[in-house]
Amino acid sequence: MEGRKPKNRWLIALSAVGIHISIGSVYAWSNFTSPLRNEFGWNSQQVQLTFSLAILFLGLSAAFLGWFVEKYGPRAAGITAAVFFGVGVFGSGLAVNLGSLWALYFFYGVLGGIGLGVGYIAPVSTLVKWFPDRRGLATGMAIMGFGFAAAISSPIMDWLIGSVGIAATFYILGASYFVIMILSSLYLSKPPKGWEPKGYDDQKENTGRKKDLANLRAKESLKTKRFYYLWIMLFINVTCGIAVISAAKPLAENSVGLSTSAAATLVGVMGLFNGLGRIGWASASDYIGRSNTYVAFFIIQIVLFVVLSYTSSVALFVILIGIIYTCYGGGFSTIPAFIGDLFGTKELGAIHGYILTAWAAAGLVGPQFAAYMNDTTGSYESSLIFFAGLFVVALIVSILTKGDIRKKRKSLKAA
Repeated sequence: MEGRKPKNRWLIALSAVGIHISIGSVYAWSNFTSPLRNEFGWNSQQVQLTFSLAILFLGLSAAFLGWFVEKYGPRAAGITAAVFFGVGVFGSGLAVNLGSLWALYFFYGVLGGIGLGVGYIAPVSTLVKWFPDRRGLATGMAIMGFGFAAAISSPIMDWLIGSVGIAATFYILGASYFVIMILSSLYLSKPPKGWEPKGYDDQKENTGRKKDLANLRAKESLKTKRFYYLWIMLFINVTCGIAVISAAKPLAENSVGLSTSAAATLVGVMGLFNGLGRIGWASASDYIGRSNTYVAFFIIQIVLFVVLSYTSSVALFVILIGIIYTCYGGGFSTIPAFIGDLFGTKELGAIHGYILTAWAAAGLVGPQFAAYMNDTTGSYESSLIFFAGLFVVALIVSILTKGDIRKKRKSLKAA
């Protein structure tokens, strides 16, 4: 391996984008909601549970199969993800042919969800190792693919459902994702031992990023305060962000009086802010630092959520929602590079998997809480103030994280 010419790291990044654009199509699940309800008479809650199961199993498989990515490498993990996700989506077509809701839960929710989790962490942990000089940019590119996927796949799904029906749409998508993910996975690999980018100096990098704080195994990371600080910060950022995303359409209709079609268009356009935030914030974190980026997320969103609860201006509403979407996406894309800075790259995939349980938990808590507040108070606006309060907690945790990092660096210098 060491005697061969190293692979092109930008093609490695492109391969990672290929995988994330495929699995990120889960965010376009709402395209199937109405067709499935109309076809079988299932209610919205029953159909929506398919998506919730997929996100739940994403978090669980990322947590429990992180060791698999580390042990067998990104290529084997990517191929495994392709099989699970491809079979999950393809099998959903079979579930539709059978008219079985439980089969849909099994194929899309469970098998598809496992493919999502493994596929999400496999390329990301690899990119951090290929881009020690631009960790944020590299992981931002891949995770940007996940954010943009809905904008790309949504119109394709809509057209296919109208042209060939629901079952055939699942068959076509399942086969297509399988091929794209397999081809992308085949190029993935870890960098050769001792490899570094040309002109890269591990001790003093031209980006100004300091040397990794530690180089820990996944189980060792669980014994540090820093791990739980990261978990809480991601949990709060995702809980509040996903709550707004899940309620964006009714919020736009009730708060600023947008029509149903205009609100639906707004939700689609906001997906672009989600994707742009992933690469924009992650790239910025290479220069301003990961902990400063998270402090910025929380300060900005404390203000935005308070203002959002009172605004009646359409223009201001759109700007506020757009910035919130960038912070939501940026939280995902900055976390892998943050993990690398704090725990090293020895078992980054496994640690990333553990941290992503925050996503699984937030995916259940955020939308449910927003819906509960809407049911009890008659509007979503009341939940926004509560979420602003949560961001205050997150800000305190982010400041504690900065203090913990400073303390650790001092002890390393003293040693």
